[in-house]
Amino acid sequence: MSESEPRNKRILFIFFVFFPLFIGLAFLLAWLSVKYPKTTPVSGTTPNPSNPNVSVSTPTSSSTEVSVPTPTSSSTGESVPVPIPTSSSTGESLTTSNPLNTQDVQGRISFGEKSLIPQVVSPNKQAGIDAIAAKKWPEAITKLQESLRDKPNDPEARIFLNNAQIRDAKSYTIAVTVPLKNNANGSLEILRGVAQAQNQINSSKKIQGVPLKVAIASDDDDSEVAKQIARALVKNPDVLGVVGHYASDVTLEAGQIYNSEQLVAISAISTSVELSTNSKPYIFRTVPSDEVAAKKLADYMIKDMQQKKVAVFFSSESNYSKSLKSEFIKAIKPTGEVVNEFDLSDPNFSAADSVQIAISKDAKVLMLAANTDTLNQALQVVTVNKKRLKLLGGDDVYAPKTLQIGGDDAVDMVVAVPWHIDNDPATSFLSISEQLWGKVNVNWRTALAYDATQALIVAISREPSRKGVQQALSSGDFSTSGAFDNIRFLPTGDRRDAEVQLVKVVGDVYDGLRLRTTGYKFVKMP
Repeated sequence: MSESEPRNKRILFIFFVFFPLFIGLAFLLAWLSVKYPKTTPVSGTTPNPSNPNVSVSTPTSSSTEVSVPTPTSSSTGESVPVPIPTSSSTGESLTTSNPLNTQDVQGRISFGEKSLIPQVVSPNKQAGIDAIAAKKWPEAITKLQESLRDKPNDPEARIFLNNAQIRDAKSYTIAVTVPLKNNANGSLEILRGVAQAQNQINSSKKIQGVPLKVAIASDDDDSEVAKQIARALVKNPDVLGVVGHYASDVTLEAGQIYNSEQLVAISAISTSVELSTNSKPYIFRTVPSDEVAAKKLADYMIKDMQQKKVAVFFSSESNYSKSLKSEFIKAIKPTGEVVNEFDLSDPNFSAADSVQIAISKDAKVLMLAANTDTLNQALQVVTVNKKRLKLLGGDDVYAPKTLQIGGDDAVDMVVAVPWHIDNDPATSFLSISEQLWGKVNVNWRTALAYDATQALIVAISREPSRKGVQQALSSGDFSTSGAFDNIRFLPTGDRRDAEVQLVKVVGDVYDGLRLRTTGYKFVKMP
């Protein structure tokens, strides 16, 4: 037998033994791929948890973008919950516009039976919430009091406690609707104002002996969600008024429902001039319109800065931002010049390129009319500007993130706000606020939400019906004390004699009472 024969036999053995195994394995893998297909998302997209069939674009950072860390404290130095992001870098709402079912809508409204704040709830607070759901009032009161001893600056727990203390007794009801999931800081500031007004009236004479109950609603600052919440509120005959909404676009949309169903809504935040012209008899606001803020900023630029050329940054997707931009341009037209406008919500927006263009056109000032959704882009402008051009900003720029991210680049930026704590340091509003929230500094959102609640309380005391509340607020003799000024309304629903205050960013100095963790703060200007 030749030497090649054993080798050939070995080859034949290997072929007939292992080849069938390979064939079988191939068939097995093919069968598994059919039975359990693997789906691969398109590059640059991430699955949308609310709808698995729809992908959400994932923005990529260019070399000119500035990293923006998640804020963990407010401008007052307090700990705040981390919001669940629901908006894109272009300011577009990522909230689904699909209609919510009744259960979903009711899941966004709470009198205390569930928490709406997107954070881990403490054991004492959760025990209080569970007790409210079971109508075990003494236990609910005890646990919520313990929760507030641990965290006194929690307005949701304060409202739940106030509601629990009413038990099943007769009460008058209002609602407050805020974007808790995607703007936790601003929402908590508003809730503190509502909670303080509720706590004050229920701790004293009440509304002609009847306590005030408050429902909290979470609307994501989304017009479609807000409209469905508005429909739910108008269907509840106990609700006599609403404090809300937040963004001007949302207030305008939800306002159509409040007007048609004759339920008063008072916004503490919405500033668009369109609310003055397009709102109906049931929509009011305690905040000044953009016309007032724009004129204040324009006057400061022309008279105090002595500058005439400005570049304006705004969001074309925000009614508030477009309103502030338009009013500012109108206010500077007689003597000033807008050299360029930049859309912060443009997907191709570049902060570095925009600032360079503004400089090339001889701009001396950058005016930031950013809304909440485009604040990150506005802060990129602040950072790449490096103090080369002077900065102005609207009230949405008044935020903890501006201090945290802007830092030294934001120093000397001037912002228009409706009120600042240094305006009236000795008011009873501030002393009571300190008793409730500790050393936490309240801001204009808290003060104006307090005013909106106070207005509803006084109107309800005159006539506890929806129509009676509207008639009271609209009457020429309506007037009540607010956080810093009397509350009266014009026929348009605007606040009468509304004013704004200019503040600027400075490096922080510890004064023994108001320590900020950012190293920077907003201070009142003369």
